[in-house]
Amino acid sequence: MKAVLCETLGPPESLVVRDLPDPVPGAGEVAVKVRAAALNFFDTLIIQGKYQFKPELPFSPGAEFSGIVEAVGPEVTDFAPGDRVMGYGGWGACRETVVVSAGKLVRVPDGVDLEQAAGLIVTYGTTLHALADRAKLKPGETLAVLGAAGGVGAAAIEIGKIMGARVIAVASAAEKLDFCRSIGADETIDYTKEDLKIRLKELTGGKGADVIYDPVGGEHSEAALRSTAWEGRFLVIGFAAGEIPKIPLNLVLLKGCDVVGVFWGKFTDVDPEGDRANTRQLLDWMAEGKLSVAVHARYPMAETAEALGAIARREVKGKVLIVP
Repeated sequence: MKAVLCETLGPPESLVVRDLPDPVPGAGEVAVKVRAAALNFFDTLIIQGKYQFKPELPFSPGAEFSGIVEAVGPEVTDFAPGDRVMGYGGWGACRETVVVSAGKLVRVPDGVDLEQAAGLIVTYGTTLHALADRAKLKPGETLAVLGAAGGVGAAAIEIGKIMGARVIAVASAAEKLDFCRSIGADETIDYTKEDLKIRLKELTGGKGADVIYDPVGGEHSEAALRSTAWEGRFLVIGFAAGEIPKIPLNLVLLKGCDVVGVFWGKFTDVDPEGDRANTRQLLDWMAEGKLSVAVHARYPMAETAEALGAIARREVKGKVLIVP
């Protein structure tokens, strides 16, 4: 089989495509013929050794995938060859066949497109955990999404609308904001042309946003927190800008608001049943036509470096898929 490999830590251009022996599943494992692997921002970090998880070299990038079960190992009773599945392995999905523990897989209903399912687990799983479990988002509340055109931001727009929120999308260019409106954003802010704090206040009648969803960090986090409503919730999703902001805690006191950490990866370990329930909810919404993963582009394995480069340069609107 062919696999994209990170053999030495470095930029996307250092990745190579190699021929490897076809893998054989061991006890409790399943071999899946990959239909699509989805890339995320953290893939640009993990190949450089800058992420919190540091796989042993060589490894394949790609944390999430979908495909068809090819073979099962001993002690596997929940899956059989031919089953449609999606899964999360942390890394290793950018290859033609992946072997993972059966516990990492979820069956994909017949009414759900497999390529769409590949991009559902990380960004949409993170977002549903953030909005439902951590922020307790209620119908009628206002949700402001920073970095709204990226994969995780797009998920926040879509899920926020399904949960009944009024969604304000914040991004850096007109075409990105057009994309945000196309997937359901009610209002948009171009923070390169408008004062984020002032505009958020204007769009909420001076109240501020009930929930801020921040996967970006950097210089705009404090402005967003300053425009949070009384007893609002500021969700710390990540730091795509590269800078971890230093927030003045007096703002939290004055607004009576909560700054809430969202670590989906840890959540999946601590509460796997809760995560599975969230995944089932996402699949149900998809089967019902309420949710559709916004796919920016599909790349062959040989162009994985180009795909990661587009993510790093923030050119992506939605999800990026690697299709063997």
